[in-house]
Amino acid sequence: MADKENKSRIDYGIILSVMLLFLISVATIFSATYLIGNSGIRPTIMQIVWYIVGAVSIIVIMQFDSEQLWKMTPYAYWFGMLLLVLVLIFYDRPTAIRTGARSWFKIAGLTFQPSEVVKIAFILQLARVVTLHNSEYPQHTNSSDWLLLGKISGYSAIPLVLVQLQNDLGTVLVYMSIMAGVILVSGVRWQILLPIFLGAAFIGTSLILLVVFNRDFLLNLGFKPYQFARIDSWLDPYHDTTNASYQLIQAIKAIGSGQIFGKGFGVSEVYVPVRESDMIFSVIAENFGFLGGAFLIFVYFILIYQIVSVVFETKNEFYTYIATGVIMMILFHVLENIGMNIGLLPLTGIPLPFISQGGSALLGNMMAVGLVMSMRYHYKSYMFSTDKRVSY
Repeated sequence: MADKENKSRIDYGIILSVMLLFLISVATIFSATYLIGNSGIRPTIMQIVWYIVGAVSIIVIMQFDSEQLWKMTPYAYWFGMLLLVLVLIFYDRPTAIRTGARSWFKIAGLTFQPSEVVKIAFILQLARVVTLHNSEYPQHTNSSDWLLLGKISGYSAIPLVLVQLQNDLGTVLVYMSIMAGVILVSGVRWQILLPIFLGAAFIGTSLILLVVFNRDFLLNLGFKPYQFARIDSWLDPYHDTTNASYQLIQAIKAIGSGQIFGKGFGVSEVYVPVRESDMIFSVIAENFGFLGGAFLIFVYFILIYQIVSVVFETKNEFYTYIATGVIMMILFHVLENIGMNIGLLPLTGIPLPFISQGGSALLGNMMAVGLVMSMRYHYKSYMFSTDKRVSY
């Protein structure tokens, strides 16, 4: 009986989803870098190594229950903010020149992007802030809801500013999506939320119109010409097919040429820049066609469904906000990456979660999975031993 109970503490649905993503990632990177490109076998090996490191992080994080996570969250958050400050000072210069962003440390020949793993501390901190506020103000009023929004905005502003100073707009958008998701489920009344989200939509639309009709105003605000070029490529991909829109047009050609069943593993007739990272979906679609791309999206759906299931099963408010942040992080990455590959959304340099080459992003995603798996692991353990629920 005890052995059966211990096994049920492990979420095998999430493990299966991550294993499928691991196989797709390794196969696609091998195809993009070894069979198609000239990068050798090292990128594939490094991806496997990072997956092993990520698996270890899952095992470690699963050892922390909700009370331990609650207590360590402020320390993790402020340590993360320290990392975001330090990377602005000690960033790797060659990488910054190549990418245009001051986002990476270089340690023992390996680059590391702290903003990717700090997302986890950010999610934990927002979850703690909302849970603590709702316990202090069980009845939602205008004043309490505005106070909660102020707390969330205050803790979000610090990483948003620091990441923007790194010149990494894509990651800023990820942090904003996490914040928006947590606000949406925090209990703030729709009378307050609706004007805020409508205002955000108005600002976003206005910025796009300003890109088209008054760029000088945005330049004075600190926007960069390369950001305008990405919007131009999004609105009219064929306006400059040999320069600003080249990457997008090549990705669209590769995806379209894969048709329904694809050309076969390791077969490519269309060159796509950075296809092992940001544009990796184009490799999947060209090799395995519409069916391959649809299968990948289905795996993501199963993973997110499993995370939602854990939330409903544990019924822990702190866990709920953690899971919301994790879901928003993964969902935004998937929608933005695939969307930019097919021309539906502007290019932002956001990797495809669990698939794209890149150790920092993969480690952050695996840590997020560890948080979710710790929910069921400790909830089950607690139920078996005391038949009560934990709530922090």
